[in-house]
Amino acid sequence: MRVGIHEAKTNLSKLIPAVQTGEDVIITKAGKPVARLVPFIEKTGPRPLGLYLGKVKLHGDLLEPLPVEIVNDFWPERGGEK
Repeated sequence: MRVGIHEAKTNLSKLIPAVQTGEDVIITKAGKPVARLVPFIEKTGPRPLGLYLGKVKLHGDLLEPLPVEIVNDFWPERGGEK
């Protein structure tokens, strides 16, 4: 279902039941889609721990200072060429 902004504002209480039953409501401005009204689905239960276990690798130099060449790229006034 597509509705204009004014119509959506005027009939919001009628659009909510449609969304709750699974209908997508596209809100338009000058005939172009600008927003979509969708049902809120609350996630329940605890979040799983270790979701990225084995997928992310941190190297030992993570806390070491960046090389001067890289720092100079961010702050050319410190001696880098730009």
